[in-house]
Amino acid sequence: MKTNPIVGQGTPLYQWQASSQLAQLPVIDVLQLVPEGSRAVIIAPHPDDEILGCGGFLQLLAEAGRDLQLISVTDGSASHPGSKRWPVERLSTVRPQESVEALRRLGLPLHSLRWLRGGFADSQVAAREDELSTFIERHLRASDVVFTTWREDGHCDHEAVGRASAEAAQRVGATLHELPVWTWHWATPEDRSVPWHRAHKILLSPPLIARKRHAIHAFASQLEGDPQIGLPPVLAPYVLERLLQPFEVVFV
Repeated sequence: MKTNPIVGQGTPLYQWQASSQLAQLPVIDVLQLVPEGSRAVIIAPHPDDEILGCGGFLQLLAEAGRDLQLISVTDGSASHPGSKRWPVERLSTVRPQESVEALRRLGLPLHSLRWLRGGFADSQVAAREDELSTFIERHLRASDVVFTTWREDGHCDHEAVGRASAEAAQRVGATLHELPVWTWHWATPEDRSVPWHRAHKILLSPPLIARKRHAIHAFASQLEGDPQIGLPPVLAPYVLERLLQPFEVVFV
């Protein structure tokens, strides 16, 4: 992980849009990645990462009738440190509720979606990484296709969840794919630390993007900071712009 990479406004959207490297990434069909009979397991460090990282292709998987399993590692209660408006107690309840609403807005079948909450402490996942890996392993099958945050994504929880998921998938024999989320903030199209050689694009139609945008706006807590203590929103407009491009990237 780079030293404190999630600061400022990050790499402007126009740099990504003008990137010939990004334009040339091979396109892949998510139904190829999750063949019929396999289950897609989405492992999210915090409530909202499942939408930010793959809210587009989750819709495609659901439409195709693929079996889905969501694992939320933490309840995201540390997103507003020091805030009286968004204290830990409130966030631990609100953020999972926001995820439910976001998944509903995506049109996912909530009646059949399996959803596990790990209950690990937000921003402290690395301290219990071995325990998390064992927890994940208990809920995986060899035929699963796992999607989780990239092991070098720039947020401590994202990286720890990526490592723990990779370890668990390897032990079970499941397939693992990684998703950049905060990478879009600190990296550039020329950044050699990003594994572009493993990157593929899953194309998203305008209706898929619109539903993803609508789902992201269910996370009211993340769209709102706390001006009283000078805390900006986690999901500021410039962050959302980078996450609502007409594709999602997966490292295979």
